Amino acid sequence: MESKQSIKTPVRARQIVIRIIICLIVLLFGLLIMNKLSALKKPPAEAKRTEQALQVEGTIVKTEDVRVILTGYGEIKTLNTVSISPEISGRVVDVHPRLDAGEIIPRGATLFKIDSRIYAATLQEANASLQQLKNTVLRLEKQLSLDRKRQKTIGRNRDLAQLEFKRIQQLYEVNDVGTRSSVDRTEQAYNATVDQADLMARTLALYPLQIQEVNSGIEAAKARFAIAEVNLLRCRVTSPFTGRIKNASVEIGQFVTPGQPLVTLADDTLLEIQISLAAEDARQWLLFDHNQSENQTTWFSKPTPVACKLRWTENPETDPWTGILDKVVQFNPQTRTLTVAIHIDAKNVQTREHSLFPLVEGMFCIVDVPGKTIQNVVRLPRWSVSFENTVYLATEESRLKTIPVKVIYAEGENVFVSEGLTPGQTVVTTRLSDPLENALLAVTVK
Repeated sequence: MESKQSIKTPVRARQIVIRIIICLIVLLFGLLIMNKLSALKKPPAEAKRTEQALQVEGTIVKTEDVRVILTGYGEIKTLNTVSISPEISGRVVDVHPRLDAGEIIPRGATLFKIDSRIYAATLQEANASLQQLKNTVLRLEKQLSLDRKRQKTIGRNRDLAQLEFKRIQQLYEVNDVGTRSSVDRTEQAYNATVDQADLMARTLALYPLQIQEVNSGIEAAKARFAIAEVNLLRCRVTSPFTGRIKNASVEIGQFVTPGQPLVTLADDTLLEIQISLAAEDARQWLLFDHNQSENQTTWFSKPTPVACKLRWTENPETDPWTGILDKVVQFNPQTRTLTVAIHIDAKNVQTREHSLFPLVEGMFCIVDVPGKTIQNVVRLPRWSVSFENTVYLATEESRLKTIPVKVIYAEGENVFVSEGLTPGQTVVTTRLSDPLENALLAVTVK
């Protein structure tokens, strides 16, 4: 058995070797065929590398002078709106036939009337009292004239009584003629005339005071007469100007009291709109008249009255209306805004041929306020300047270059650059997202 196993071992080894040799031959044959086939294949032509240009649009840098426009929004309001109330109490006896909201009432037209009978009677009473006092003055002046004449007579009687008393007294005491009783009677008569003279003097002295008192009463009566006359006129309430009725709450038979609001009248001949501007923009660009001599306070100087353009937000494409910048209304420290007022005259707000509406109270409008003029700035599309205030330039070699710039002002879709650009340079206006610096460009200038 051992001899048989020893014979099989060399045979198996030879078989393995033969198999390995056959595999190597097959592998070598495959390599030879592959090399042969490779030799038959022509190598590809070497490709030339070319840089692809980035297609962009650009604009040539040129400077210009630009008028800054400050924009704000606000609501149109009438500058003069009056709430009309009666100044007296009474019952309404008449009302204007067109006293309804929206109606136009001319200046001086009667809005409503209050029962005037009591006030007319009061006026007559005041007039009668005034005339009575005037007659009293005339009577006192006449009486004064008469009493002055009587004073002369009384004075003469006093002098005669004094002479008579002295004569009787002398006859009795010196010549022993007459009686003591006759002397006493003449003395008594003399004393009576002296009393009459003194009484008349006192009466004449009081006349000026009496006349002055009556004259004071006349002045008071005149005041009462004037009040009664004014109250009678107040029974008829008229329109102070040609205006539009905003609301009315008065009816015939209604009892009204002083201060009770009955009619609200709006004057549409002068409108106002107040808009808020950023305080920093107003400080930098708004025009003020700093040479006004009458401004002696710390408040803002009066703005330069420039013409402003107004457009209704519901129809902004129509021709704008014109208003005049008038004043600074307030400064809001919370929002850091400055409120300015623009006045619009009625002749500038009439209905145009191509527009259905005039400019009226209640319209919400956008307002353009001209400011200062910026000189030598470059106008660029807003999107051509990055958030880092950089722009892409196309160099003379048509290569992309990033440079920083200074944006001094932005308006709508445009920004205005004051520093960083030179006239004649080409700025890329196409929106680019992280382009490679020094990339090749194919620029189309517009």
